[in-house]
Amino acid sequence: MLKNRPSPPAASLLAALGLCATTLWPVHATASQALAQKYACVACHQPATKTVGPSWKDIRAKYGDGTTATQLAATIKAGSTGKWGAMPMPPQPSIPDADLQTLAQWVLDGPRP
Repeated sequence: MLKNRPSPPAASLLAALGLCATTLWPVHATASQALAQKYACVACHQPATKTVGPSWKDIRAKYGDGTTATQLAATIKAGSTGKWGAMPMPPQPSIPDADLQTLAQWVLDGPRP
């Protein structure tokens, strides 16, 4: 009956790999969604629907062609005018750079609602 159980070292490795696989992306996605809510990004941006600003999906489509998270984070921090029509993106200088980087990477990776 015990022949089908992995050995303790193999079981530990499988547990560690499973932990990494199940936590890295979901924690990143959850943390970034929380950041989008914390900094009120969701007041203007939604996963797939244009509201005041473009959707996360539209941003990813426009900037996913080689724009880095660092470049997108800089745009978020500085704000912009005319990239998405008449509505300007107000600058976000009070958001810490690490959070801007996380948010930008989350948008480029394809946020999960």
